Amino acid sequence: MKLMGIGDEAGVRIESQIAALRELNWNYLEPRTVQVAGHPKGNFHDIPDPAFDAAVVQLEAAGIQPYCFGSTIMNWAKTLDTPYDITLAEVRRAIPRMKRVGARYIRIMSFKPGDDEYKIPTKVFERVREVTQMFLDEGLQPVHENCMNYGGMSWQHALELLDKCPGLQWVFDTGNPILNPDRSKAKPWPRQDPWEFWEHIRDHVVHIHVKDATWVPERNDATYHWPGEGQGRVRDILKDALARGYNAGVSIEPHMVAVFHDPSAAAAQDEALRRNFVEYGRRLENLIAELRCELRQQTHSVSS
Repeated sequence: MKLMGIGDEAGVRIESQIAALRELNWNYLEPRTVQVAGHPKGNFHDIPDPAFDAAVVQLEAAGIQPYCFGSTIMNWAKTLDTPYDITLAEVRRAIPRMKRVGARYIRIMSFKPGDDEYKIPTKVFERVREVTQMFLDEGLQPVHENCMNYGGMSWQHALELLDKCPGLQWVFDTGNPILNPDRSKAKPWPRQDPWEFWEHIRDHVVHIHVKDATWVPERNDATYHWPGEGQGRVRDILKDALARGYNAGVSIEPHMVAVFHDPSAAAAQDEALRRNFVEYGRRLENLIAELRCELRQQTHSVSS
């Protein structure tokens, strides 16, 4: 497995992200929001060219390879009513930047559905299919995340999206099923089952986001946990992935530190995020080591 993290989970400043990865001795990054000195923060595919160039120089000097762009393409902040030109412009900006840093993968989504929607509109298939092909034509691989989007409404919706968009592959987020209603079922929609979603989508997964949480009905929200300590079935999913020979990316998204938007507290905020990111990464490493040991013991028992 190639271990990494979503960059801004270690702090928005590029220096914080690099420091966290160096402390963990990890060489891969999933860049998402980033701030470079002298420039406003933004997504890695959207920041101005001078900011992008400066970030690349720092990453190269640290020996860190961007693995998958955590893009905003068709994400939950956009609906089908959002001008499609915005999406196309994001794709066109991302392609040369991916090539510049040697990143093969880019995370995309499929727009935010309406509160009561339970079917994927034809227009979603058309747009995701077009965006997918734009990347494939350049030798790049888009991966769709099960998030608050049409493809994330249930595992059935995910498989339908994959069927209608040839060449698209999946990034599976272990925590998102806990946050999302299962719109394949009758109302009131229950929360999704992470293991059930994984079982049906795993053959299409080429990248994994590790996030763990417990749903709290009284707050209509989730509480986030260390990997393997929530309802995300992280241990079972990673063990199954290892048993099936999975050796691609695993990216942490702790989500455990509350993010404040006070500029005067930016440095302290980044330091809290960095510390949490490093601890999360170490716990993930320990968990994976335990799972490998369990699998070796099981194999030994069967062969004895």
